[in-house]
Amino acid sequence: MTESQLRWGSFDTRFGRFGAVVDEDGTMVRFRFHAERQPGYGVEDDSAIAHIRDQVEEYCAGTRKDFDLRYRFDGGAPFERTIWEAMARIPYGEIVTYGSMAKEAGDAGAARAVGVSCNRNPLPLVVPCHRVVGAGGALTGFGGGLPLKRALLDFESVIGGRPRDLFASA
Repeated sequence: MTESQLRWGSFDTRFGRFGAVVDEDGTMVRFRFHAERQPGYGVEDDSAIAHIRDQVEEYCAGTRKDFDLRYRFDGGAPFERTIWEAMARIPYGEIVTYGSMAKEAGDAGAARAVGVSCNRNPLPLVVPCHRVVGAGGALTGFGGGLPLKRALLDFESVIGGRPRDLFASA
């Protein structure tokens, strides 16, 4: 796919500035926190990502818990793709640990590799890497920064009717 076939746009939300990149069919190939322009993202075209922006705005308003977007994973090692696909199945408002994700992927000792896979997730928020936490619920590593991870988890817990202890470490 050439850069000219890609379209990108960005928008502000209650959680900061986000951006998305779609191919010629409107299938999302990248979703970014901190929506800066980067090489290879194609032509800026906010109308091409309107369907993504609308669903993210609904999520941010608390009226959407699941995204109904076409997306595909470009790149990534087989293990990373396995983790990304598993993350896509984590229910709204739930959390899982890096260790449990490693076990699900068939390698109980690969918790750190799961963390690396989460960090390389090309579709954060839509493929909810923020729902993956350390042992005992510890908040560790997140491409959007730990304050955003905490904010997303706290938001989902309130909207989902299971508020977290906002003063706890996780």
